[in-house]
Amino acid sequence: MNNRALTDALAGALMLAVGMGFGRFAFTGLYPQMMADGVLDLRGGALTASANYAGYLLGALLLAWKHPWQPATLCRVGLLGNLACLLAMAAAPSVASVLPLRFLAGVASALTLVGASLWLLRAGHHPRAAPVLYAGVGLGILLSAELIAVGQTAGWHSHTQWLLLALAALALLLPATRALRHVAAPASTAAPTMERSLPAGRLVALYGLAGFGYIVTATYLPLLLRNGLGSVDPLQIWAAFGLGAVPSCFLWHNLRERLGTRVALALNLGLQAVGVALPAFDSGVAACLLSALLVGGTFMGTVTIAMAAARGEALHKPQLAAWMTASYGVGQIAGPLLAEALHSRYQHFAPALLCAAAGLALAALMSLPRPAPAT
Repeated sequence: MNNRALTDALAGALMLAVGMGFGRFAFTGLYPQMMADGVLDLRGGALTASANYAGYLLGALLLAWKHPWQPATLCRVGLLGNLACLLAMAAAPSVASVLPLRFLAGVASALTLVGASLWLLRAGHHPRAAPVLYAGVGLGILLSAELIAVGQTAGWHSHTQWLLLALAALALLLPATRALRHVAAPASTAAPTMERSLPAGRLVALYGLAGFGYIVTATYLPLLLRNGLGSVDPLQIWAAFGLGAVPSCFLWHNLRERLGTRVALALNLGLQAVGVALPAFDSGVAACLLSALLVGGTFMGTVTIAMAAARGEALHKPQLAAWMTASYGVGQIAGPLLAEALHSRYQHFAPALLCAAAGLALAALMSLPRPAPAT
């Protein structure tokens, strides 16, 4: 990438750090603290998580259906919406006020993701722009987790920590929104490679299973580890989840180019299934850290591979990406609700983790190349 393209890609990464890393996933790190502060209980947290994913699904579907706004406008509205929701969470006293705020935050996250992707990638940037952009999600998870850890060390209430996150998000927004004053300039005019290696229906189905499979870990990881790591702060395991996501977009982008969509996706989902299942069998520090790195290092890779495959089908099925987003969103909504129901029955998160891992394993099998017919 040339300097202008890299600058734009980094600005897009900051947008996703705020819109996704802070706007969507900071809740995972603060969830245990909000329970300790009496703002949420386990059921309220599950409903809140699903409300956020429902808002994200609604926002993505509305944008896929029709929107007259320019990408830069979508980014600005989404980023300001996320900032407003972070600030409002600092004053939300109970689940009744948290639920609508997290729903609206989900809508704002969808606006940010779609807007940043259109703003950066529609102009025809070098393919490396996409991994830089989506690495912002992991960066936001990492930064928000460390800020929450600082707040917990200081003994702050969760309301104060939401305010801290809002101030940090504002600091990230300033350089990102300055880049929106111009239209992202293309760095390459090469035509994208079209690969039609997965049937559209199968791609939609396995993408929904992927959304269901990763979301239990992405919602509950610090909570399910809070009593089993001794002196190790579960937030640092969650930070490792974000750290693993930062380079993963580059890794899986390259593996897809080398191995093809089917093999790369099967490998990605298989490793993710192992990572999700690990804490169900071993709650030790090493296993939990490996789980965080495996899931964090694959879930954004799934997006990178699958959306590249969807772009390859775009000329034949223009609405494929929208159906994939819907399927992924349904999986994300179902995951926390199933996890809460299974936890209520068995008083443990292991059954939910194993169900999620089974979903990912099935998605991996659906991705595998079909054997060549015998001659």
